[in-house]
Formats: sequence, C-alpha cells, structure tokens
Amino acid sequence: MKFRKSVVFLSIALVSQSVFASMGITPESKPASAFTIEKNDALLQYLNFEDREDFNSASRGYIATWPYQTIQDKDGQVVWDFDAFQFVNSKQQMDTINPSLLRMAQLNNKAGLFQVTEGIYQIRGFDLSVMSFIRGEKGWIVVDPLISEETARAGLVLLNQYVENLPVTAVVFTHSHIDHFGGIWGVTTKDAYQHGQVEVVAPEGFFEHAISENVLAGNLMSRRASFMYGNLAERGPRGLVDAGLGKTTSTGIPGNVEPTLLIHKTGEKHRIDGIEFDFQMANGSEAPAEFMAYMPKYKTLLASEVMTHTIHNISTLRGAQTRDASKWAAYVDETIHLYGDKADTMIASHHWPTWGQAKIKDQLEKTRDMYKYVHDQTLRLANMGYTPNEISSKIQLPESLDKAWFNRGYYGSVSHNARATYDFYFGAWWDGNPANLNPLPPEDAGAKYVEAMGGAGQVIEIAKKAVENGEYRWAVTLLNHVVFADPTHKEARYLEADAMEQLGYQSESGPWRNYYLIGAKELREGFKSAPTPDTTAIAKNMPVSSVLEAMTVRVNPEMAAGKTFTINLKVTGDTDSRSGEYSMLLSNAVLKTYQDRQLENPDMTLVIEKSDMVDLLTRKASLESQIKAGKLKVNDGQKFADFMAIFDTFRSDFGIVTP
Repeated sequence: MKFRKSVVFLSIALVSQSVFASMGITPESKPASAFTIEKNDALLQYLNFEDREDFNSASRGYIATWPYQTIQDKDGQVVWDFDAFQFVNSKQQMDTINPSLLRMAQLNNKAGLFQVTEGIYQIRGFDLSVMSFIRGEKGWIVVDPLISEETARAGLVLLNQYVENLPVTAVVFTHSHIDHFGGIWGVTTKDAYQHGQVEVVAPEGFFEHAISENVLAGNLMSRRASFMYGNLAERGPRGLVDAGLGKTTSTGIPGNVEPTLLIHKTGEKHRIDGIEFDFQMANGSEAPAEFMAYMPKYKTLLASEVMTHTIHNISTLRGAQTRDASKWAAYVDETIHLYGDKADTMIASHHWPTWGQAKIKDQLEKTRDMYKYVHDQTLRLANMGYTPNEISSKIQLPESLDKAWFNRGYYGSVSHNARATYDFYFGAWWDGNPANLNPLPPEDAGAKYVEAMGGAGQVIEIAKKAVENGEYRWAVTLLNHVVFADPTHKEARYLEADAMEQLGYQSESGPWRNYYLIGAKELREGFKSAPTPDTTAIAKNMPVSSVLEAMTVRVNPEMAAGKTFTINLKVTGDTDSRSGEYSMLLSNAVLKTYQDRQLENPDMTLVIEKSDMVDLLTRKASLESQIKAGKLKVNDGQKFADFMAIFDTFRSDFGIVTP
C-alpha cells in the first residue's frame, strides 16, 4: 500500500518539477517541486496517518455551530470567516501543504459548541484559542474568552441557545496573552463588572503582564506577528492553512479588565460560583503569569496552555522573552503528581480535550519528557562545544516522543526550541566564535559577499543550481546577500521568494510556513499592511507609568543631543498611583520617568485627564487639539513643543526580508 502510494507521489513529483522548472524566475507563486513532494511524502510514510483518534476526540460532543459564514463587528466588517479554511477538508492531494500540518488544519477546522462532560462545554474554531464554559451554581463560569468580543459573544449566544440561558457569574483568565482575555466584553458587561455581579479570576501578575508585555517592543512584535500568523496570506493550499494552535487570529475588538481575585500560589483552593478550583501556578512557562486548575466536581484538569496538542514555543517567532524549558517540564511533572490519578478529563486553552486517566497521564508524561529532552540535550551538546545552529540540526526526539501526535511541531519546533534553550543560558547574539563577535551589518556583508563571488549575476547562477537541486536553505542564504546588497534586484527577490515558498510548503509548523510564505510575498510584492485588532480598549487600561515608559524608547538621540528637560505631570482621574503625580527627566539623550514623584524647579508642568491622555495615545485626538481645547494644560508651550520634537514615530513598513 505504501509502495503504491510512493509510486503515485513520485509520478506527481516528476510532473511538478517539470512545471516548476519551466516557470522560470517570475513573481508568480509556484507549485510544489519534486523535492518538496518527496520530503512531504517521507513524513507521510513516517507517521501513522491511519490513527484517527484525534479526529474522534475533536468531533466528540458536537452540539451546533454558528449559523452564518462569518462573524461580523457592529459595522458589518468580518472579524472571523468560517468558510475561509474549508479547502483543507478537500479530498484532493495538496502537495503544497506538509501532510502533518494539513492534518492539524483539518482538526482545527472543527468549529462549534461541544460538550466536554456533564457541566463543561467548549467553543472551538471561533478564534485562535478555545473558550470553555463551566456550569456553576448560579450561572456560567467562562474560561479564556478568546481575542475579540465579537467572537466571544457569538460563542456565548450558542451556549445560551443550545444548552442553558444563564448569566455569566465569573470569568477566568488562565494567563496573560491576549487570546485568553481579549473577548471579555463579549461575555459580560462593564456594568456587571463594576457592580460586582461577575468575578474575574487570574494569576498573580496577570494585569501588569497583559498590559505591558508588548509596550516597549510592541511595534516590532506586531510586525513579526503579521508574519507568524499569516494574516497577509490568502487562505488556500499555497497560502495560510493554519497557525498550529488554531486557525489564525480574529480581528475584532479586544478588551481587558483588572481581576477581582488573584491566585498567588499552588494549592490555593477557591469556590467560584460554588465550584471548587484547586490551582497550580505555572508562571514563567508558556506565559509570565499563568496557572492551571483542577475541578474535583467534574474530575477535570484545566491545563491552560502548558499542555496542548503540539510542541509549544520556548521562544516565540513574534518575539518575547525566552522561556525556561526545564521549569516548563517541572510544572508538568508537578501536574502529574497533583492530579494524574484524579483527572478523567483534561481541557486546555487550545485544541480538543483528552479523556481517560491513562491517556491524560501518557500525554502529560510525554509532554514533560519532550521539553526536558530538548533542554537537557541542548545543554549536553553546548557543553561539548556545539553552537546553536549545530545543536538544532542534531537534536531529534526519540521515536517514543516524536511519533506522539501531541509532540509534533505544529506551533513551536524542536529546531528553534533548541536554539531558544541555548539562548536562555548563553545568549543568542553570539555563539562564542570570535569571527562572529562583531559581524558586518547585513547590507555591508551582502555587498562584500556578492563582490567576492563575482557579482550578483554569478550569485544568482549558483542559487539557480541550488534551487534546481532542492537546496532551498542554501539558495535563500545566497540570495539574501544579493537582496540586502541591492533590494531593487528583482531577479534575486523573485528567486529567493521561490526558494522560501518551497520551505513553507515543507514546514510542519504553521508559524514557520507562514513566515516563509509572507516573506516570499513581501519579496514579490513589497510591504503590505496586515489587518490587526483594534486595541483601543486595552490602551484605556494601560497604566500611566507604562505609557511614560513606552516614550523612553522613542527618544531620537540626534534630536535630543545637548537638551535637558525636567517635567512634572499631573494626571487627574488616575487610579494607578497614590497621587496621580509623575515626572520626567531628559538628560544625555536618555528619558527617565518617575511615579508619585515631582521634580524641583521643573521646566514644564503638565495637567491632563486620564481619559484625554488615552485619546492622545490612541490618536483619537491630536496634541494640538487637546491643547487648544484646554484638555492638556501646559505652562510653557514652546518648551513643550521642543520636548515633543525629540520623539520618533514608529512605522510598521520596515523591511524583514529586505533592508
């Protein structure tokens, strides 16, 4: 059977390679090459695709789904499209999708309301994440209300219609990432929250991390996230297929709110709407603020995002602080000890549940061992003198771990998690080789490499041969030098795009595929802006201290050279500080900010309402209009104008695959 299948694939591959070669260096997307088909076919033979247990689990308990093709915002704009990914269920062969990623894409396509067990329900396939509902004594306890209020509201509508129409009595945020709290105002109201009608539960540090994680590096993180989640790629066999954790990110309105109950330590037990939650802290694993919980009444373990049906990221491609793989494994080991003999059901913040104690323990044990294996083997090889790229190419999970579907790299990967673990201990910027201690910037290095190899034409000829031989990583390395030496060189851009595209087709990781395909798209078409959620509601909750801190990384040293400013700021209506008083000191082109402190003899004094400051931050009002309307009171307008002139305005159209 497998032999006949391979013969068919070989025939397809030969035809495909002929088509691929005949298309030449053009800006059009290309089909899968023979080498891509061969590599994907090898994985098809290696893994047991006849195992359909996950498909049964992902369909189990299905009740209903959204009756419309899309979920829209109040203005009729589509924030979620259910039909966009139906192509993954096609019976036709799709050579341009890694077969293992295609399998996960089909599983993540199962959208709707599902019953997990008596009293527990989930909404899956309405966003990147999963929203769970726990039946309390008086109403529904909502766990992780998705990214956008529109998608969360649609899920609650289904629950109330098909199960039981009850009030939401509590909302649980398992951790501090936006896909687990953003939809808060879709499942409850600000009035209910302010009048104490809904309890909001979160781990210690949640609000600070939820607000501030992306403040200082948010512009680059957002740019890289548009690559990671493939928001710019067309949905289809040559484009966006899946994000590994879920389909992709919704584009509605996210919100946030301060918790009314913070969980501080493992072993805390709280009754939430009459249901006992036994909490286990997991801070510093998948998120800086995260917990798991066990519900004895339902014999259900809430694994949050510490255990899902994929390898997760030790370092996420969008950019974030590198995580501790050893600590992550230790948390899972503790979970086995605490709940392994108690839980009959395990639910998580992504993917479908796991049922049965034996299967739950097997998943927990192999998840633990996967993270620990990558951690330990990375350090073993590092201590033998191997560098990050050498380590990432050497580490291969044992088959007992590697062939477990939940240990496949749909989101993170063994390769980049090994490099991330090296980074955690030794730093990522240098591998210890003095030749790499002070490398040339990529534009300068590119020009030197191209010159040394005989010019761009010669490099392209070598790269053509690499592409013809299926050596796509080498081709991308070569052509990257040409593009950075001359970003207008269309032939180099188009050929590099072709090679990147094939790497995307081969990728089992959704984010890897998306990165390659968006990179190829940008090489062919130039920069395009990506659809992003409206974060105004989150900005309204941002502490003033975080706003001021964000200003410090916008100081342009040339514009600030030789200037000194001392500024006192009074923010009325502010509840983030004891006094509502702040101050700023600019010296040596460095801006320092202080809370609950005023400077002596300031150059300027500013007074503004917190709500007006938010309008400035979210660009609903201009600086000039705020001053003219008297909403921003400044005692020295000229000095204030000079001060504001030192700040850069960040743009998102800078190059990723180009200079």
